[in-house]
Amino acid sequence: MSLFLATLLPGLFLAATGALLLWNDPRVASTAKALPRSQRATWLFFAPGAAWFVWRVSQLNESDLIVATTPMPLMLGFGVLAVLALIYTPDFLAVRGLCILMLLVAEPLLYAGYMVYQWQVYPYKVAVYLGIAAAIYLGASPFRLRDFFEWLFQRPGRAKWFGAALFVYGAATATAAFTY
Repeated sequence: MSLFLATLLPGLFLAATGALLLWNDPRVASTAKALPRSQRATWLFFAPGAAWFVWRVSQLNESDLIVATTPMPLMLGFGVLAVLALIYTPDFLAVRGLCILMLLVAEPLLYAGYMVYQWQVYPYKVAVYLGIAAAIYLGASPFRLRDFFEWLFQRPGRAKWFGAALFVYGAATATAAFTY
């Protein structure tokens, strides 16, 4: 991934998310509140996240493997665990799927800016590192996203202020991509 895309994509994502919150339509609030336990969101986020993770495990070489000589047993183990999680523990899998995707997306984004110390790189790196911290926290306590959405949409002004901050930060990050 190029540094331009690694800066532009998080900026556009943050700006789009901020615009949705700034718009403050009741459908946005109801969709966000339903997301943590949504079956559709589980299939949208957890299934691709698990598949991507199993693919990443398949790319391990011998030096990365401790127990097995090939990645196949690990792939099967993680694949079976993902299917069992979908069947037996469907609550908050959408949140965990988002966390998986955030952690997997972070690697190419940060790798693009490795050893680059221009000022334009820092806004997107801060956003990615905050996303990593949020993914680790929400992966351990996924119900906190539900609580956050309840707090955020409790008063209409909160969602608008949060959306405005995300939009401005995302627009500034996306604009910084064009200054390389």
